[in-house]
Amino acid sequence: MTIKGWCPGAYRPMMSGDGLILRVRPRKGQMSADQVLGLCALAQEFGNGIVDLTSRDNLQMRGIAEETHETGLDALLNLGLLDDTPQLEQRRNIVMTPVWSAGDVNERLHDALCARLGELPGLPAKMGYAVDASARPVLQDTSADFRFEAGADGGLILRLDGMSSGRAVSEDTAVDALIEAATWFVETGGPVAKRMARHVQNATPPAVWHTHPAAHPGAPLSPGPTTQGTAYGAAFGSINAKALAAVVTDSAATALQLTPWRVFVLRHAAPCAPHGFVTEPDDPLLSVHACPGAPACAAATVDTRALARALAPFHAGGLHVSGCTKGCARPRKTATTLVGRDGAYDLVEQGHPWDQPRQRGLSPADLMTIKA
Repeated sequence: MTIKGWCPGAYRPMMSGDGLILRVRPRKGQMSADQVLGLCALAQEFGNGIVDLTSRDNLQMRGIAEETHETGLDALLNLGLLDDTPQLEQRRNIVMTPVWSAGDVNERLHDALCARLGELPGLPAKMGYAVDASARPVLQDTSADFRFEAGADGGLILRLDGMSSGRAVSEDTAVDALIEAATWFVETGGPVAKRMARHVQNATPPAVWHTHPAAHPGAPLSPGPTTQGTAYGAAFGSINAKALAAVVTDSAATALQLTPWRVFVLRHAAPCAPHGFVTEPDDPLLSVHACPGAPACAAATVDTRALARALAPFHAGGLHVSGCTKGCARPRKTATTLVGRDGAYDLVEQGHPWDQPRQRGLSPADLMTIKA
């Protein structure tokens, strides 16, 4: 088994069973309607027509042929969806709160950070930043190593992932503090741990960096009307590009805002047919995790998503169907985890895909009798 050590960017895609996986990082998690339609056309022309939502509010095109990769990069650049250099693309690993608005503190922090990314020391490829400074932070469960958040006292803090509190900063000092924290991470051996949450378990940051708690968290966005627009869900975070183009066109939306929760928001959207997207906030498909499985992934030997759809209504406590022990869709503990192996499934309870299973070699029929 090969464990990949990077996230598949546009310049540096990752090979899977159905071709290259190419990740697109829209600035501030937002795309204009024209950019969405252009991306959907590229996904159908160069890929397999599927676009994935990621847990860092990015998009992934799948099934890209190696010989068309360069042509696809040129098209993304023309759409304004690609950074000028691979180095900038890798460094711009920023998750933006989806409730930001033009000119607010989140946008100002985002732009200030982007302007100074070149001043940061070299960090492990998967490290990233969360800009989550609205009154109620909503990205606390989203992967990030440095977090700009609203503090409990109403001020702004920088919190290192893995710490329960952060450092008080102002907008003027925020990026300086982040650069200082990143330098501390490197100089104290953080790259060996690879992520901030692991590093702070063994290296305690200076006391001034964990004195201010974050504000009480807000709720993630769910399908339905929101103050930002109309939200739609995508089962397993998987989007049919043709359906996305149709719902953007039919609703006359002006822009699409990504979120880390398999939900996207269409701004200024008129009511229209959902084109297969989830419209109910309590739909069980939004709480079930499943990777693409076979044949899309060469490491998988099972059809993960068909089984996940069938079992979703019976596992409100949590279900993860993983094509192999890597657990790409959810590398966390889950109440019920089913792991593909040699065409059958192993059952792990309250654990990770790589943990010791309670039962092995189960068929889909066997699993239909197991309820949460």
